[in-house]
Amino acid sequence: MNPPFLRAPPFPDRHAVVSRPGNYDGALDGDILHALRKARVGGAFWLAPEPQDGAVRGVIRPRRDAEPWTSLAGAMGLVADGDDEWVAIARILGLPVEILSPGRFGSPGDDADVIDRCVVRVLSEAEYVDPFTGEPATIHAVIAQLAEWRRLIEVNRKITVACGMAWWKRTEIRRFLWAPGRQLHFASGTDWALDLARKTGGDIAVWPSRVSESLLNRAREQGTGIVRVEDGFVRSVGLGSNLVPPSSVVVDHSGIHYDPSQPSDLEQILATTEFPAELEQRAAALRQAIVAAGIGKYGAGEDSSHAPKHKDRRRVLVPAQVEDDMSVLAGGGGLHSNLELLRRVRSLEPDSEIWFRPHPDVDAGHRKGAVPDDEVLQYADSIKRGGSMAGLLGQVDAVHVLTSLTGFEALLRGLEVFCHGAPFYAGWGLTRDLGAVPERRGRKLGLDQLVAAVLILYPRYLDPVSGLPCPPETLVARIAGARAPNRLGWLAPLRRWQGRFMAKLR
Repeated sequence: MNPPFLRAPPFPDRHAVVSRPGNYDGALDGDILHALRKARVGGAFWLAPEPQDGAVRGVIRPRRDAEPWTSLAGAMGLVADGDDEWVAIARILGLPVEILSPGRFGSPGDDADVIDRCVVRVLSEAEYVDPFTGEPATIHAVIAQLAEWRRLIEVNRKITVACGMAWWKRTEIRRFLWAPGRQLHFASGTDWALDLARKTGGDIAVWPSRVSESLLNRAREQGTGIVRVEDGFVRSVGLGSNLVPPSSVVVDHSGIHYDPSQPSDLEQILATTEFPAELEQRAAALRQAIVAAGIGKYGAGEDSSHAPKHKDRRRVLVPAQVEDDMSVLAGGGGLHSNLELLRRVRSLEPDSEIWFRPHPDVDAGHRKGAVPDDEVLQYADSIKRGGSMAGLLGQVDAVHVLTSLTGFEALLRGLEVFCHGAPFYAGWGLTRDLGAVPERRGRKLGLDQLVAAVLILYPRYLDPVSGLPCPPETLVARIAGARAPNRLGWLAPLRRWQGRFMAKLR
């Protein structure tokens, strides 16, 4: 039996279904071929491409071990049997085809128009499925998802080594960086990582906080590319310090979003992308879904237990940060102290009611940055522990941050945001910037343009139910519906005990 023309890549330990035998109930015409040509999906599009020498080749025959789209791109035409899916791809690319035997895509002697109609008919003889929910989907939605999977595979193919990845994240990292036919090697040391990169001719993916400057410098000297991997902005249900693996990461080839000393992929997206109306509408819907579900970086849930706002007194939130966090060290402009940040806020907001939110990793005893409550209360009116960040944001008028992601979450909710450092969302016309922001920023963006870049175009997501790479809407729906299990949940009690012990030592 012939495989469906539109099908998912062979993800490891996961079977993704995007089509099944049936009859498509939507309209199909020649425009669908244009959509497929633009996306370059259909057939075994995930195979490694043949090396191309740039020369125009003559009429070729199909090869089972080669990626068809790239192979056909430099050809003059194709000779194949009528059942071969290379026929469909050749016609989608506009190439002449000679059919040797009759099949689903045509018969000997058929001209281009007849073969094109056969291709459309084959596409109509299938039902299309959302691979994450199993619900019916449009063929255009399936093409868009396959195109995204193709993009990820093409980017991942060059990454052959991973270094500095904690053991409890490695299952997810393998899925985030998977490419068929290529093994991803995890190296525990600098020499090993560099040696593997030389042997494989690939790049090294690093977790920035867990690798040395020596690795970065030596990789540069030997011509090995460095790709930085970090937690995404809608990460999981639960703290990373409690060993909850990420359901979202960013993979940055030029820098990293929290370090303003050099450009990052995110900064490039924000500075140069033309945001079509469709993308902005998608971003607006995603933003509204996040706000409605009370979703933050570490989960969901509103909390209305805090006191209502006073009409005659402004209320501001100051979220603490881990004082030796990479974002603080890189983007804090020299300010590392939570207490000093709080003092500055009080000087700027002398008449406001100030709420101070200790960082959960610090309160759990895992990280640095604790401030005694009596010192906090010299500047703050109240200390807010427990409950969700979304609940706090629903009770304040403004937020003062150093580099905290809370500032971005506050923007989603329409709050005024003051940046004392240079977080990734500063410098685009949406925040009050009190710190030094790179001059290369400065483009004025709308909120949903920022959301599109930060939550759609830059990160990667894994569906915690299916284990497949997914769009952000899928992860948000899982978190909102409490369907984001932690496969290492048994470790959380141990980490909480360890955190309490470390806090007592400090």
